[in-house]
Amino acid sequence: MLKKELPIYQILSELKDTFRNQSSAVLVAEPGAGKTTVVPLALLEEPWLAGRKIIMLEPRRLAARSAAARMAEALGEKVGQTVGYRVHMDTKIGPSTRIEVVTEGILTRMLQGDPALEEAGAVIFDEFHERSLHADLGLALVLQTQSLLRPELRLLVMSATLEAAPVRHLLGGAPLLESSGRTYPVETVYVPKPKAAPLESFVAEQVVRLLSRHEGDVLVFLPGAREIHRTEAEIMTRGLPSGAYVRKLYGALSLKDQDQAVHPSPAGQRKIVLSTSIAESSLTIEGITMVVDSGLRREPVFSPRTGMNRLETVKVSKAAADQRRGRAGRLGPGTCYRLWSMEEHGGLAEAGRPEILSADLAPLVLETALWGAEDASELAWIDPPPGPALRQASELLERLECLREGKITEHGKRVASLAAHPRLGHMLLKSAELGYAGQGSCLAALLQERDPFKYGADLRPRLEKVWDNLAGGTRKLDSKAPVDGELLGRITQNSRHLLAGLQPVIGGRDRGSASCGLLLSFAYPDRIGRSRGEGRYLLSSGRGVRLAGEELLSRSDYLVAASVEDAGADGTIRLAAPVEEQELTEHQPGLISEQAAVYWDSAAGAVRARKMVRLGAIVMKELPYERPPQDQMAEAWMAGLRDRGLELLTWTKSARQLQKRIVFMHRKLNDWPAAADEDLLANLEDWLLPYAQGIRSLSDLKKLQVESLLLGMLSWEQRQELDREAPTHIRVPSGSNIPVDYSNPDAPVLSVRLQELFGMSATPRLGRGRVPVVLHLLSPAQRPVQVTSDLASFWKEAYFEVKKDLKGRYPKHYWPDDPLQAAPTSRVRPRK
Repeated sequence: MLKKELPIYQILSELKDTFRNQSSAVLVAEPGAGKTTVVPLALLEEPWLAGRKIIMLEPRRLAARSAAARMAEALGEKVGQTVGYRVHMDTKIGPSTRIEVVTEGILTRMLQGDPALEEAGAVIFDEFHERSLHADLGLALVLQTQSLLRPELRLLVMSATLEAAPVRHLLGGAPLLESSGRTYPVETVYVPKPKAAPLESFVAEQVVRLLSRHEGDVLVFLPGAREIHRTEAEIMTRGLPSGAYVRKLYGALSLKDQDQAVHPSPAGQRKIVLSTSIAESSLTIEGITMVVDSGLRREPVFSPRTGMNRLETVKVSKAAADQRRGRAGRLGPGTCYRLWSMEEHGGLAEAGRPEILSADLAPLVLETALWGAEDASELAWIDPPPGPALRQASELLERLECLREGKITEHGKRVASLAAHPRLGHMLLKSAELGYAGQGSCLAALLQERDPFKYGADLRPRLEKVWDNLAGGTRKLDSKAPVDGELLGRITQNSRHLLAGLQPVIGGRDRGSASCGLLLSFAYPDRIGRSRGEGRYLLSSGRGVRLAGEELLSRSDYLVAASVEDAGADGTIRLAAPVEEQELTEHQPGLISEQAAVYWDSAAGAVRARKMVRLGAIVMKELPYERPPQDQMAEAWMAGLRDRGLELLTWTKSARQLQKRIVFMHRKLNDWPAAADEDLLANLEDWLLPYAQGIRSLSDLKKLQVESLLLGMLSWEQRQELDREAPTHIRVPSGSNIPVDYSNPDAPVLSVRLQELFGMSATPRLGRGRVPVVLHLLSPAQRPVQVTSDLASFWKEAYFEVKKDLKGRYPKHYWPDDPLQAAPTSRVRPRK
């Protein structure tokens, strides 16, 4: 029987009154209040329920089974009578069941099968603060059911540590009920772990110390199964007191092992429970009076860019730390060792991050599409799912043939009916269509669980073992690698469960053995990889990956990576299987495309014209492209010019001079085209592309007459003006045609011997008379003696000083006293 002194009893009448007038409520009750087991039973005989069921959602299988067992015990019944449960591959309900405790995926299936939930009068979301993806989805679906189909359906969201305002707002301003907890005083001791100390050995040291100082059992929180196994080994090396023993607790364990961790210790014995965050809430582990908290948890973080998960070990939030600490005070006074400092505690986040913000959203998008929502944003969310993750999920589901233009396909509906991720559901159906349902079921079951084997990355021997187990162990296998037999048994059981779900598709036929890699390719079309040598692969998604060590797999030209640790420049392949190119061509034609490509090869300095057979980012074959379109060839040459620069063209001296003259005119006159190198490169399509048709080689490109191309940029009037206002040469009084240097477009230069300008009174001007030429006046030996842009001033002011110097150095030359009246000459002296 339930104890009437539980704090939750103090608010039961208020809760009942609320539901007589309201359809939704939020209940925040501290740990130990009794909400999980008391509330459903208290509501069971309410008149508004009208004999219908109460469905209560628990985030974990162990918590669901435990809650159902405690409620059944309170009624003096067995589980499966008034109170039952449904979890993955384990159901205990009967004709008289009124309270069903279910895990989140089960609720989603119930809603998809009956959107009105006709058999239910109330839905309770327990421990909602964990904010799992399925809890958010389940709440969104139930809210729409309540809004459109069942306004009388009662909805209760319960939590121990929850920021209630966002949930109340989502529920239309639902009333908030609060209950204190029933926890005993817990002494909190901060024992910071030294940075250099291995976590497992430091934890083991604290456990042994606690056992020697306090009575009762110890609950240890560790980030994952790996640390749990290592900590167990460390504890055993230190030696345990008489009667003490270790129990492990994490999600991948069998239900039997989980139950052993939860059940009370035998009289006179003490247990040490090494657990992940599974024991944070909704679960009372009998006998616990001490907690050792590593302050860490492991959570998957999904990358929409790569389509892969990576596991990250992160610090717990303050709310989670308080939940863990509370485990020590459920049954009496307790002690909690936190392996961090008080200062570090102050820096922890207040609450954990909702899974919907960092998860793979493919299952959610498939479920919302099956529900009838073309866009997940049509539903009500506390935290809307991120746009990039939604887009990645939709693209994947399109590739898996589950969606078409945002709507679910018939294939997608069949995938959604299977108890598997959409990737594995698609693989199961494709395997069944090919006649390999048994092998596909074994492979899917294998990928849904923690790896039970202790050897490399190759999935094939694992699949052989599971498939042999499914057949009753009748086949002779070469592998003698160690195997977790209990986990293998659960995988085999799940294989049978999945195979049973495929019976409507396969009709009993099965052809037997297929390529493991081929089946994997249906689930992971974006993770088909081609070898780049030395165990490195390029995936069809464009991601680089590698095998962790020496593996026979590295000899495979192609493989499919089922599990990748997505970190670093190249992700690390954890599980994969080889696949043949021929298999992909035959069975995955939709993934393969032929593309003609005409492109500039920067390394070779040439244009390539190739036809490529591609599988995503992978080039499977490359063939010559015999007659590429001329416009594509021309565009490729344009790319080459942008890469290498205009020096790929043949620039004559006159072409460069023409370019500089046009640049000069553009700088002074806005109606002229820009012709500097950077301008020409930026506008290749305007002046070069029309003349690049038919170019197939670099030699063809070099045959182009650049001077003609530049003149093609000018109108007939501009060509005439160019010769007039920016001439190549200027005729000086001596009769010589002197070239103009336009290297500086702001100041063209005329370098001329001083004697050839006798008689010229003013500086020549260019650009419609706007720009005086800079005169570099030279000695008879072609050495500069003066620079000026004002020839008249030079004759008046500087000439006589220059004359003295030149007459001394060149006495035979003609140096008149009046340069404006003197005869110009290009000789030593003028002709008589």
